[in-house]
Amino acid sequence: MDSGRELIEALSMVSQERGIDKEVIFEAIEASLVSACKKQFGLNTEIRVVVDRETGAYTVMAKKTIVEIVEDEEVQISLKDARTINNAVELGDEIEIIVTPKNFGRISAQTAKQVVTQKFREAEREILYNEFITKENEMVTAVVQRQDRRNVIVSLGRLEANLIPSEQIPRERYNFSDRIKVYISEVKQNSKGPIVNISRTHPELLKRLFEQEVPEIYDGTVEIKAIAREPGSRSKVAVYSAQPNVDPIGACVGQSGHRVNLISSELRGERLDIIQWSEDPATFISSALSPSKVVQVVLSPYENAAKVVVPDTQLSLAIGKEGQNARLAARLTGWSIDIKSESQVEGTDFLVFPVVERPVEEAYEDGYYYEDGEYYEEEGEYYEDGEYYEEEGEYYEDEYYDDEYYEYYDPAAEGEPATEDPPPAT
Repeated sequence: MDSGRELIEALSMVSQERGIDKEVIFEAIEASLVSACKKQFGLNTEIRVVVDRETGAYTVMAKKTIVEIVEDEEVQISLKDARTINNAVELGDEIEIIVTPKNFGRISAQTAKQVVTQKFREAEREILYNEFITKENEMVTAVVQRQDRRNVIVSLGRLEANLIPSEQIPRERYNFSDRIKVYISEVKQNSKGPIVNISRTHPELLKRLFEQEVPEIYDGTVEIKAIAREPGSRSKVAVYSAQPNVDPIGACVGQSGHRVNLISSELRGERLDIIQWSEDPATFISSALSPSKVVQVVLSPYENAAKVVVPDTQLSLAIGKEGQNARLAARLTGWSIDIKSESQVEGTDFLVFPVVERPVEEAYEDGYYYEDGEYYEEEGEYYEDGEYYEEEGEYYEDEYYDDEYYEYYDPAAEGEPATEDPPPAT
């Protein structure tokens, strides 16, 4: 069998084994052979190498300019010599001539092998990067390979990743061949190949586990609105369903707690509190402080702060061990939460938030009511000097609107309807 045919068969085998397009390999070979030819024909010579895709035969072509008198043989050819190749050419034209040397295969073999090997590596790195970039922000299964000091090296299939200490669940043990779920937080490309950053502590890992175990979350019937997590210890998950006949908490817990127990086991026993999300902040905060009962919640939207009163017997439960329950509730809701018992607030002004002077525009935007220099928390209402008023869909400033009808009001008559016909609605 000739060497060209052997080359084709070898490339086919490599292409199948490594998953690299044969055309990429051919282009790499041609590029490497151009480099080899430059050494023999001169750096100024414009060389093109073609490898026959069927036979593996090499053809080396050199581009030269047709001149009357040749001064540089590397880049020029006489008109007489050029017309032996193509009788239609003229002075100043460019022509490609075959310059394949007899010993070309032997001369270029070593150079070609080195460059092709490099191209193989680059192509494999690109394939791996393209494979894992599609898995960014997703959960995958990893197999523990070994530990390097405090780092854990895991296999993701054709690539290894490093689970660094800060992304490990505290006190979790990793044994050889253990299969664990990890979250791919970032995929980066560098000269040595893709780098995949993985995590066992990311809140999104918990979300992906729920999507895997709870069909109602996967298909969108139940939505995870917020997650607050202290890895390996405790997490709070706020869930919601727009369908009134669906119990989002029950769907997540599963029959006899089967679903939530599977997720907890994957996270080495992490305790999971599943609560009902509400668009009403006070209701949401009350639920977030579960399992404690809540007597009263007072909000200060401007400060994004909440003051909560709980029964005397529930104070320690509401705060939690080392403040964990209150801390997670604050993270989950996004509100600063101050908790006291009924006896602690009795006879105090704990539930009163101080009035904060603010520009009128800001106060209105946050739904405050302004009158006589003070702000009141009456959502959607705003008043100052009788110039502007809005309440329950009504709008008064020259004109009056609501969802069902349009009438024209005369500002000079302090809101009384005018006698003329209303202007056209806009």
